[in-house]
Amino acid sequence: MIDIKEILGKLAINPVNDGVTTGLQSWHGGGAMIESYSPVDGKLIAKVSSASKEDYEKVVEAAHQAFKTWRLVPAPKRGEIVRQMGEQLRANKQSLGTLVSYEMGKSLQEGLGEVQEMIDICDFAVGLSRQLYGLSMHSERSQHRMYEQWHPLGIVGIISAFNFPVAVWSWNAMLAWVCGDVCIWKPSEKTPLTALACQHIIKSVLRENDLPEGISSIVTGDREIGQYLAEDERIALISATGSTRMGRAVGETVARRLGKSLLELGGNNAIILTPSADLNVAIPGIVFGAVGTAGQRCTSTRRLIIHADIYEIVKQRLIKAYGQLRIGNPLDENNHVGPLIDKVAVAQYTSAIEKIRKEGGYFIVEPEVLQRDVYLSGCYVAPCIAEVAASSAIVRTETFAPILYLIKYDDLDEAIEIQNSVPQGLSSAIFTLNIRESEQFLSESGSDCGIANVNIGTSGAEIGGAFGGEKETGGGRESGSDAWKAYMRRQTTTINYSAALPLAQGIKFEIE
Repeated sequence: MIDIKEILGKLAINPVNDGVTTGLQSWHGGGAMIESYSPVDGKLIAKVSSASKEDYEKVVEAAHQAFKTWRLVPAPKRGEIVRQMGEQLRANKQSLGTLVSYEMGKSLQEGLGEVQEMIDICDFAVGLSRQLYGLSMHSERSQHRMYEQWHPLGIVGIISAFNFPVAVWSWNAMLAWVCGDVCIWKPSEKTPLTALACQHIIKSVLRENDLPEGISSIVTGDREIGQYLAEDERIALISATGSTRMGRAVGETVARRLGKSLLELGGNNAIILTPSADLNVAIPGIVFGAVGTAGQRCTSTRRLIIHADIYEIVKQRLIKAYGQLRIGNPLDENNHVGPLIDKVAVAQYTSAIEKIRKEGGYFIVEPEVLQRDVYLSGCYVAPCIAEVAASSAIVRTETFAPILYLIKYDDLDEAIEIQNSVPQGLSSAIFTLNIRESEQFLSESGSDCGIANVNIGTSGAEIGGAFGGEKETGGGRESGSDAWKAYMRRQTTTINYSAALPLAQGIKFEIE
């Protein structure tokens, strides 16, 4: 087992007063206490003081003042600061990855991989800092020049979820920082310690460069803190990751003040298996997609749509593969599956099981809440597989747990229709060796998701591509490609260097 006190010490988190630490820059919050329990063993790691309304106002004012300084730093020099942040993340990768695993419950390799994502987005952002390009356009008027440029937005509020407690924040923050914005982060109240660890790392870099700490701020707390951010006209952009229910509330609140929002919400992801699929490639991708992070990824595979000709073969191979899964302490690299985040998640798992049975679903790999002595936290469940009808109501919902639905189809048009029939539209995949099938899946009449993969699973996006989905997934894009544009405001400029004032569209307006 790990020495959690040693890990916290390495990350400069020094709980005092029986584990009380702070989530607000350099002072204790005045709000209620948040207790962070590990789903690995059920133990209390530490308590964190949440933000009061007064604390929140202090943070926003600090961010506002910091923005005045940060926006004037040339973008490549902002990139240099982010480069240093990436170096500090490299130096702390083992400790931070271990804390991610212990506080959230994902495997150690996934925890380390999440920190690697942070390092990768730092590298991406450093290069981006020299590529915040506008366009130059030809004017219809003689001796005029038109171009567009991009300016920082201001304060970016980031609301993150427990399942990726640090990586998704970094997708937003690193890009926002090279774009000249400052960030206020509301981490999940289920994983506050990993957020504090990141804040300490970032704060050390800012101090070394004599920059205001308000460039990076944290406000810990429950949904009320998120409401403060969503309602605050001083917050130029809200980037929120979480459930569709949460995103709808945030989006509506921000829209009422005509603010900007970037929403990354629920996924209900499907893999289509065609008769030509290479099952030696497909089966590992399906299993990892369904059970990785105990099914608590927004890109987790929920639905497996299988052609009738290979249905029985696939079913038997999945039964065999699931029989080899090892469930247990995620810090033990011999285990494949760790716990759910808490007992609320376990209740959602059992509720979904009941609904599947009521709707006529049949389990080929049985569900179970694991209660043997080794599963001390009460948060461990068995990954399960159910055969269901495509029309089942449960199939249209997202349960954050390792439950996989098997659905049979006869032709590809039907399979694509089944895949697209749910309200969510994040990630999708097809396994096929037929080029016509793959191209149909990727065409305008194919997958309606923001991510569409061929011969890889639904889970495991690279930071170089824009990440996000359609429909109830929110429509936002984070991370790579040109996602940076969400963090800046576009300005179109026309310069007249002639001695006259010609008007557009040839309009005449003459006065003495």
